[in-house]
Amino acid sequence: MVSSLETGARQNVTAGAASACGYSCAMPLSRVLGFLTAVLMLTAGLHYYLWTRLVRGTELPRRWRRILTTSLILLAVSLPASMFIGRFLKIRPSAIAWPAFLWLGLLYFFFCTLVVTDVVWLLLAARRRLASEVPTPERRLFLRRLLAGTAATVSAGLGAFAVRNAVTQPPLKDVTLTLSRLPAAHDGLVVVQMTDVHVGPTIGRDFIEGLVARTNALNPDIVVITGDLVDGSVAQLRHATAPLGNLKARHGVFFVTGNHEYYSGADDWLAELRRLGIRPLRNERVTIGADDTGFDLAGVDDHSARGQAPGHGSDLPAALAGRDPSRFVLLLAHQPRTVTEAAEHGVDVQLSGHTHGGQLWPWGFLVKLQQGFERGLATVGPTTLYVSCGTGYWGPPMRLGAPAELTRLTLRRAIV
Repeated sequence: MVSSLETGARQNVTAGAASACGYSCAMPLSRVLGFLTAVLMLTAGLHYYLWTRLVRGTELPRRWRRILTTSLILLAVSLPASMFIGRFLKIRPSAIAWPAFLWLGLLYFFFCTLVVTDVVWLLLAARRRLASEVPTPERRLFLRRLLAGTAATVSAGLGAFAVRNAVTQPPLKDVTLTLSRLPAAHDGLVVVQMTDVHVGPTIGRDFIEGLVARTNALNPDIVVITGDLVDGSVAQLRHATAPLGNLKARHGVFFVTGNHEYYSGADDWLAELRRLGIRPLRNERVTIGADDTGFDLAGVDDHSARGQAPGHGSDLPAALAGRDPSRFVLLLAHQPRTVTEAAEHGVDVQLSGHTHGGQLWPWGFLVKLQQGFERGLATVGPTTLYVSCGTGYWGPPMRLGAPAELTRLTLRRAIV
């Protein structure tokens, strides 16, 4: 999932989510303990907030208070407990992950909607003070229950809608890039991008088989996978990712690491992808087409890779070293913020993912603050950037306001 707020939070939570289903993540013990402490405190705080608004504040009958209080306690315990159960009990990872991740998504919606109801409550209280009104206890209780019921209804509705958006095959998104330096021989080149698939606890082989079949049906010239392919080790996910070996493209299938590969054994995954016929680009480039009429395809390690695995770390100068600067170059980089450096080196196009487009509104606002870009097309100096919303999802099997996509990019030569 980096020292910044959004990426750091996503990295920590994802590492924990991987462990929740028995998936390994290479984290030092001190970081694991720190992460667990943060998770427990955050989990307890969020559930206490829900309890104060939905149970205590609504003054429900004792029987319902006990039922809801017990339910919230069990749900709160389920999140950290899921980090350990998969390691010690012979339970299918998905059997643990689905309920835990579904509740995690609903918890997010509950928090957001309850914050809104709190703002409404404060505004109503301010209006009453200005009007010198003193509401009766009965009216205050009615308003609390009305707001709590509204929050619960809205959260459940948003959750159901978000699940439906996430669990189906991602729609095809067509993007045309008009580029002045694209060689004439490659006018109309088709690049299919998949990114942030997150094969793991809730995304398995069936999803990948469908994705591969749809990609091959597009007859792409190049297929690129721009990181965060997996959330788990090769041993745990080899069967699920095996269909990727059937990907077909005229000039090949290429891959760059995302931050999640470093929680799952990056070197092992790089070896496995090579075995499947997928070419990782690790701070290097290849020529697409003939030497005299072709262009350069470059790729860099994830922006946060340095220090997470020996010999890993983004190094764009190494990837571009010795190249003819007059040649068109297309760069694969998991995180959009690499584009600042890419522009300095005269990169023509950068393809990225990482952000998920925010995945669950309004998280995208924080993503944009941290990365500078949330989704879609942008121009930075001479560089055209495209940021995919992602092909799968992370954590909760939910998407709201940020639809997944299988991206078909058609490169066209600009008419000068």
